[in-house]
Amino acid sequence: MKRFLSLLVIAPFALLLLYKLPFVHPVSTLMIRDLVTLQGYDRVWVPLDDIAPVLVHSVMMSEDGQFCSHNGIDWHQLKLVLNTEGEPSRGASTIPMQTVKNLFLWNGRSYVRKALEFPLAQGASLILSKRRIMEIYLNIVEWGDGIYGIEAASRHYFKRPASKLTARQAAYLAATLPNPILRNAAKPSRGMVRIARIIERRAQNSGAYIGCLQ
Repeated sequence: MKRFLSLLVIAPFALLLLYKLPFVHPVSTLMIRDLVTLQGYDRVWVPLDDIAPVLVHSVMMSEDGQFCSHNGIDWHQLKLVLNTEGEPSRGASTIPMQTVKNLFLWNGRSYVRKALEFPLAQGASLILSKRRIMEIYLNIVEWGDGIYGIEAASRHYFKRPASKLTARQAAYLAATLPNPILRNAAKPSRGMVRIARIIERRAQNSGAYIGCLQ
């Protein structure tokens, strides 16, 4: 039993070492679920260089504005969220935390899952480069029912490759991420349009924040 538990602890870090290799294309736990349940999924892996920079910047400024400066956990943001809400939420969830959650954990609000996310996110930030973390995240994140990764999402919603996304399309896609099942980037609600405009402005002014992605 102890060996099994030790393996469960060590396995994610061993996989993170494997994921350093650029030709390795990780899958998420949700993608595995869709395969096991015979639902299948749509995902086409693309290198970070083949994704429109405005999409990368939009997602970063929407999901994790301090991505380039923290070690996997934005402690300042986490403290603010805990002081106002009493428990960790997506508001304090960084891109490394979301990446390891998608790779190794499960959905749902849970102290247990958050506790597991912390060391895994710090481990990912230690093992992987910022560019590699962003590349993996954008290729595994869910953008709709059975739609994973930015290339599949871009083609599904806008009939174009991720490399050709406009600033407005990138903002709509970024705005869907908190709830990709209920939000449709191609048919944005009034609230989504408002959020997308804010994201678009932030992406336009993101120069001081994106140095680690250059």
